[in-house]
Amino acid sequence: MALIGAGRVATALAVRWAQAGYDVVAASGRGASRERARRFLSAARFYPSEQAHEGARLAQLVVLGVPDDLIADVCRHLAGREAFRSGGHVVHLSGSVGLDALSAASKLGAQILALHPLQSFPAVEEGIARLPGSSIAVTARNDPGFAYGESLARAAGGTPFRLADEVKPLYHAAAVFCSNYLVAVEGMAEHLFSLAGLKDPLLAFQPLARAAYESTFATGPAAALTGPAARGDAGTIARNLMALAEQAPEAVPAYVALARVAASLAVRSGRLSPQGQARVEEVIRKWT
Repeated sequence: MALIGAGRVATALAVRWAQAGYDVVAASGRGASRERARRFLSAARFYPSEQAHEGARLAQLVVLGVPDDLIADVCRHLAGREAFRSGGHVVHLSGSVGLDALSAASKLGAQILALHPLQSFPAVEEGIARLPGSSIAVTARNDPGFAYGESLARAAGGTPFRLADEVKPLYHAAAVFCSNYLVAVEGMAEHLFSLAGLKDPLLAFQPLARAAYESTFATGPAAALTGPAARGDAGTIARNLMALAEQAPEAVPAYVALARVAASLAVRSGRLSPQGQARVEEVIRKWT
């Protein structure tokens, strides 16, 4: 196995794969990748980015751990230097990029696929600890490719599921909502609570945030939803928006967008009438 770009995700996966018996023979990248390889993959030979093709030639399995927007270019660059073996496997780790990004490797006879752990990797150590039990999306062009990807996912301690190539951007958008935007919303809450005079906002609102989060998975989002939009409480929404416009106008668009989402969810679950949704929409329309 060779890692082209020893980022946090690729390195954490490689550690798990090495523990499962895979031989990680090479890693490549720039300064940060060199340090990760030194710390976590000491048995692998490291190659600077400009020599990555030399490392790739050593392996039957080449894992591209580079940023999403670079996958196609890096793959073409490596293919141009005959870095991929016919009958070998080339994997990328993006949740949003399709398999076409690996077409240059496919033309050389390599089997191409993508793996995407449905997990966050703030650091390599945390990624290694979080991989066991995490869901891992597998995208391939045929059943043997899916089977190979599923074996890699299981070797990393994950639970594989098959993901069609054409829905990857939608799937990744869902991942952004469930993780990144969740953090962004709590960051906005921290900012607004601070403006309201709370000295330690995170400590103060942690019980509320945890209760909402836990209820979401205990009962489902529709049942867990509370708040003025879910109740059709247009007066409260109007007061919220007036306060935001005066003290945190940057929060108004997000509040309006999420109020619409909350009201729609409440209607679909039968908790809010269409008339209640109309009251909410009448108020928020003034702020769009």
